[in-house]
Amino acid sequence: MHTVYLGLGANLGDRQHNLAEALQRLRAYVQVEAVSSCYETKPVGYTEQPNFINLACRILTDRSPHDLLRLVKGIEQRMGRLATFRYGPRLIDIDILLYDDLTLDTPELTIPHPRMAERAFVLVPLAELAADVRHPVLGLTIAELLERVDRSGVWPASRCLELRLEADRQESRPKVVIGLSRVGVTNLERIIRLTGKGKDNLFYATVDLFVSLKPDKTGAHMSRFSDQLERVVERMEVLAAPDIESFAEALATRVVESQGALQAEVHVRAKFPVRRAAPISGMATQSIHTLIGLAVAGPTGVRRAVGVEVDGLTACPCAQDMVRTYAHQLIQEEMGMEADAIERVLDLVPLATHNQRGRGTLIVGTRGEVQAFDLVHLVEQSMSSEIYELLKRTDEFFVVHKAHRHPRFVEDVVRERLHLALEAYADLPDDDFLLARQENFESIHRHNVLAEHSGTFGELRRALREGQPLPRTTTLQEWLGLGTGGV
Repeated sequence: MHTVYLGLGANLGDRQHNLAEALQRLRAYVQVEAVSSCYETKPVGYTEQPNFINLACRILTDRSPHDLLRLVKGIEQRMGRLATFRYGPRLIDIDILLYDDLTLDTPELTIPHPRMAERAFVLVPLAELAADVRHPVLGLTIAELLERVDRSGVWPASRCLELRLEADRQESRPKVVIGLSRVGVTNLERIIRLTGKGKDNLFYATVDLFVSLKPDKTGAHMSRFSDQLERVVERMEVLAAPDIESFAEALATRVVESQGALQAEVHVRAKFPVRRAAPISGMATQSIHTLIGLAVAGPTGVRRAVGVEVDGLTACPCAQDMVRTYAHQLIQEEMGMEADAIERVLDLVPLATHNQRGRGTLIVGTRGEVQAFDLVHLVEQSMSSEIYELLKRTDEFFVVHKAHRHPRFVEDVVRERLHLALEAYADLPDDDFLLARQENFESIHRHNVLAEHSGTFGELRRALREGQPLPRTTTLQEWLGLGTGGV
């Protein structure tokens, strides 16, 4: 990649907009690293024309000098620049000033720009970005060149590329003075990098960010949400062993600071693959699951949770019982077999029922270490059978046979999942949190069915131990501290 400095100027139409549009078009092809302030400048050469606004920018590009020249001239033309006389007015002008330490002199292009050392309107903005860079022909720095020219015809522009607002409306007092529990942005899409156990993993993620809004504040600064996300994404690249809940925690903490909010809430959902072998053929296949990271940051600290969503298969016990009763009666009528013999046969043979593809969720709120792959296995074990992306016929038989051997209602699945998780994480403290949810996509109905239960580990252990329902258990919202102004 080559480091290049460009000079941009405009003196026709909306000059600031023209400069902003030129930069926007450049960013589609090169990496714009830095942009100087804007300067109002008197015209040079032909003075009977409006003042210019000039700026400089530093870019990185892998384009050759002549290829870059074709790019910038193409941008000028597409923006509507017309051919004019030398030093005449122009809608936009983009000049290549420096290209690494290259010197080049061809009929089409000269680098460094042949007149830059004598032009204050070039050197003043350029010195902001490259004061110590040396002119490859003259051997002087940009700062030294600037000391040699008359700067009287160059002064800071009254406004540059950003609109200066008279007041910050978000910080003003609203007409109806009442706080809001959640204000934010949803479905921010990013590629995030998590590094664990010495390996880098890239995930496509969607992120939701919320803050609780104070009663005397009109709104949240929505653009800051995305800005903080970018900062955390960049920071995650250098963390030693981040995971999705660490990502969510870092983001929630930054959002609280940037928004001046009482509380920030972050939801992260990322797709991740699990490689596995088909149950009989051993064929390699891949399953895609959803990884969940949650965090809430408040004045007393941060609470975070990790979870997964996994698809599986369930078989309906009710329909299977009806098929069993019907089969028993039919065999008895047609074959005259004894009832005990019929039951032994029915115990051996898988019985028909309707199936559902279900989506299971398991979320653990803790600061302890919880592996997403372990959560996937717990979710799958609680259903009638796992499902696979690719199966041979022998594998299909195994999956169907297993599911019909383990028929479960949606309620059975949630209870089994809680039981498995309590056993797997027996060392987690009582004030950590657990949530299990199952939604089945019915095959013979148009509706879905759902079951869910949550609570602290202590509450769920007590309920399981005593076999009695508790008056109430903690919800995820409550455990995270949402709506309380703290955690």
